[in-house]
Amino acid sequence: MPTHHRPPTYDELMRISRRHFLGASALGMGSLALGEILGAGTAHATPPALAGTHFPAKAKRVIYLFQSGGPSHLETLDPKPKLREMHGQPLPDSVRAGQRLTGMSGYQGVLPIAGSFTGFQKHGRAGLEISDILPYTARIADDICIVRGMHTEAINHDPAITFFCSGHQIAGRPSMGAWMSYGLGTMNADLPSFIVLVSKDASRDQPLYARLWGSGFLPSEHQGVHFRAGKEPVLALSNPEGVSPHARRAMLDTLAKLSADALAHEGDAEIDARLAQAEMAYRMQSSVPEASDLSGESDETFELYGAGSRDPGTFAANCLLARRLVERGVRFVQLFHQGWDQHGGLPGGISHQCRQTDQASAALVMDLKRRGLLEDTLVIWGGEFGRTAYCQGRMTADNYGRDHHPRAFSIWMAGGGVKGGHVHGQTDDFGYSVVDGGVHVHDLHATILHLMGVDHERLTYRFQGRHYRLTDIAGKVVTEIIA
Repeated sequence: MPTHHRPPTYDELMRISRRHFLGASALGMGSLALGEILGAGTAHATPPALAGTHFPAKAKRVIYLFQSGGPSHLETLDPKPKLREMHGQPLPDSVRAGQRLTGMSGYQGVLPIAGSFTGFQKHGRAGLEISDILPYTARIADDICIVRGMHTEAINHDPAITFFCSGHQIAGRPSMGAWMSYGLGTMNADLPSFIVLVSKDASRDQPLYARLWGSGFLPSEHQGVHFRAGKEPVLALSNPEGVSPHARRAMLDTLAKLSADALAHEGDAEIDARLAQAEMAYRMQSSVPEASDLSGESDETFELYGAGSRDPGTFAANCLLARRLVERGVRFVQLFHQGWDQHGGLPGGISHQCRQTDQASAALVMDLKRRGLLEDTLVIWGGEFGRTAYCQGRMTADNYGRDHHPRAFSIWMAGGGVKGGHVHGQTDDFGYSVVDGGVHVHDLHATILHLMGVDHERLTYRFQGRHYRLTDIAGKVVTEIIA
């Protein structure tokens, strides 16, 4: 009687193929050992640019909650009673000081001051003033540092968000997360070091582009990987029907040999980068489903983040997923939530945005803290610019809008070596200009890198005859916010 053997399971094939890979591929044990000697210890084609941090790091990882569209600081984090007192009156010319306007409000002539519809209360031991439409953020007042002196150079969305994400207003430079990956490498060989999440429940007012998390002129292995909601978080990651894990492994082994020949002939480092991406994708076939599966989270955790956290792809669910990703060693997670561009209908619009994001943002900080992760995880909340003190267009008793405003706005930061219960910077009585403690975008980038143990002037990449860095030729560390 013939003996019938059961077909091997997926896990058995994976174990077999790994042994085959180490024994037979061009990237065998010798190559892996060399990587350890060089300090790589990861799946990167090349070791991190930095052999170690320049000084002891306060943060190991970053979660950036990017509120795309420009949240109004005057309704969220920077109370201005003067605006209520002068509601409806023209903005004094001395306040504007000749600053350029966008084409959307430049036609108005008279710029009527708009007082905020919402109140502010003091919270926490330090009495941080936070808007009433951010009740959950108010609960973490002692953990956050509000930076009220932010300012930027760009007045329109695309250059402004590009500036925040890459340190340059013109597209093509590497993104923040790509610089982190390039400089510091990964802490988990089975997941990308830079992951991007986009809220599916946000208003699609201003577009987002993959170049915002691109690698620019850095090796392509450092680009952000976009995780989506649904059964396939990463597109084209699963094997096509009829292709077994064993066949995929054999294909990658052959690709490694071909790549080695091509690299020897061409000398193009991007060949290794592409191979590293292919190998990462292979490992992600098992690591991504596990990391993105929220079903094992407790009811209490879902309640902490809010009802939307049970629906993958929402802002709340993405905040919860971000916590899971940094737990597993992801270096940089960036969430994008669109819909903050309230040129009109601001009271209803920004209240809706806060209901979508406030609870989960605060829950993320609380969840990281109770798990012992907040101390070395830097969390950042904010958009690409603020909003004007004056109303754009027609203003009624209960409705108004605000135009783009780059000269002064607010963000908050928590964990990762930042002072909690602290306010840095001050704007004038109209929230129009920074009068103390100004923080430019380059300064913010320099400070983030500093908290990660990196001197922003020493993390560089040579391209087209010069050395580039995230902070370009500017930037200073904001030491006043560091604990």
